[in-house]
Amino acid sequence: MKQNNTPSAVERNLLDNRFIGGLMKSKWYPGIIQWPTALVFFLIMYLLLLGPTMSHSNFGSALTWILWWPLIPLVFLLFGRFWCAICPFGTINDLVQKYVGHNRPVPNFLKKYGVWIIMAAFIAITWADNVFGVIKSPWASGVLLLLILTGVVISGVFFERRAWCRHLCFLGGMSSNYSQTGMLALRGTPEKCAKCKVTACYKGNDKAPGCPMFEFPRTMDTSGQCNLCGYCVKSCPNNSLTLTVRPPTKELWSIKKPRFAAALLAVVIMGILFVQNAAMLEIWQSILSGLEGVLGTDNNTILFTAAFTAAIGAPILLLWLASLAAKKINGETVTKNFARFGYAVIALSLAGHISHNLFHLLGEGGSIVAIGATFVGATASVAPGLFNGSIIQVLQYFVIILGIAGSLYTTYRIAKSNFPDKVLATVLPFGALILSLGIVNLFLASMPMTHRM
Repeated sequence: MKQNNTPSAVERNLLDNRFIGGLMKSKWYPGIIQWPTALVFFLIMYLLLLGPTMSHSNFGSALTWILWWPLIPLVFLLFGRFWCAICPFGTINDLVQKYVGHNRPVPNFLKKYGVWIIMAAFIAITWADNVFGVIKSPWASGVLLLLILTGVVISGVFFERRAWCRHLCFLGGMSSNYSQTGMLALRGTPEKCAKCKVTACYKGNDKAPGCPMFEFPRTMDTSGQCNLCGYCVKSCPNNSLTLTVRPPTKELWSIKKPRFAAALLAVVIMGILFVQNAAMLEIWQSILSGLEGVLGTDNNTILFTAAFTAAIGAPILLLWLASLAAKKINGETVTKNFARFGYAVIALSLAGHISHNLFHLLGEGGSIVAIGATFVGATASVAPGLFNGSIIQVLQYFVIILGIAGSLYTTYRIAKSNFPDKVLATVLPFGALILSLGIVNLFLASMPMTHRM
């Protein structure tokens, strides 16, 4: 019987495709997408800062919070960090660096503690949004973008490559985690790379710059920092790079060096999602009223800060307790269990993020058309909701259940790879954690939500 050696769809190198390979090897990529994206960004900045002061009539707010923000986690799932290749902040960083950059090495402090800075920024921005209403105020949203832009410019002036994107961008930190669940993987071919005597894929050559994210494609085993910018594809002299499709979450199963900070960021994002969801529910005021009785104050900032701290702290505590229980089973330290199995939470965290934003995208997406028509001096009678609320809720449940399944399977694969003799026993505490977090997500999705706009 003749053996079929044709590679499966999952194994096939997408760079062999005439369109995909031609695009990534073209000198026009990623610029052909970067510059239109940058133009839209500056239009949004103008509208946020100088347009209508109410979010429900500001086209910039609609594009940012009803379209872009809900779509971005889906992009991470389907295409990894592709957004980072065309992000206007990254484009501006490259432009600043080209003309006035000093290209100094990134300080060791940022390399070591950058993820902690990212985590703190994520928490601070979420806190500020809920206390000061950043999303509800176009001007405040514009100021936030200006502050980020200022940081990007300063980083581009002093440091080499995309230091901001790698070590300081809060969205980059989230995308680093989420893209590890992504369905695309860019990797070098080990057999070819082992014989290669040049480092053009990292340093660049006359065909393309070096990797902007400080990654060495020859040894890269994660998509967490790969922007799919295609520079290494262009500069590689051996045609070694491959772009393949993989099952979602697969990378999380085989993390060789799990990082405690990355695992912590996963559960912190989960806590942030809890409070972002809860703050849009009718029961939110009841929660604050209960805290008012406990804390003896009616100061909204104090009450929210207490609720926010509890929401972030709860998943951290649950993962720590699960890690403590696992220590007695597999003999690994609490810290190592926390780091290793914290990656399993990423799938559910991404699902919760997508589920929450489905409500805004599908429940308010029509407002983008209506507000856009007003922006160009026309009118459009479009209902805000693109789908019935019940349909949206079913989709939310479906996404969350997929996230639970993905996280449980990831937990199983991590345990199987590292503790083959104690798989089920190791899975139990972390499985209980995943199910608990999943139930909270399902409960929040079951409650009526308020609109952003």
